[in-house]
Amino acid sequence: MRENGEGLCLESGSEQQTRGLAADLAALLRPGDVVLLVGELGAGKTRFIQGLAEGLGVRERVLSPTFTLLRHYRGRLPLNHLDAYRLEGANDLFELGIEEYLGGEGVLVVEWGDRVRDFFAGDRLEVEIRYGKSEESRILRFKPYGISWKDRLLAFRPRPAESGEA
Repeated sequence: MRENGEGLCLESGSEQQTRGLAADLAALLRPGDVVLLVGELGAGKTRFIQGLAEGLGVRERVLSPTFTLLRHYRGRLPLNHLDAYRLEGANDLFELGIEEYLGGEGVLVVEWGDRVRDFFAGDRLEVEIRYGKSEESRILRFKPYGISWKDRLLAFRPRPAESGEA
């Protein structure tokens, strides 16, 4: 784990560990939070959201909403999962009525968040997921925007990987 002025960088040795990191992060989520996920195709954005959902107590199977664009799940906090891959920019978000999900009781998590990041100018957490040294490993960089996320990220202490996870 590395911390610097720009956030936190963690390495995951497996898909299960990536999901576990996300489940641990879910404990820090609050109503109205926005989390943008950035990464190449297949980097693990959907797996990360599955971990967040698990940490929020979502019982449904979490799927990428590539064609439906937006899925909703019930948990400790409502989870609104947007896939921005097919969107061309902020105007498409207005057409989806995304402002209905901002600042409410739920959490909005956006795959391909780099495509629409200009729309989310306020407090948010960006999570960049990159391929690591091995096929299963990933580098996760958590970038907080706003005091609220900076403080929470300083308090983030993920559980150590269990034997066989890394």
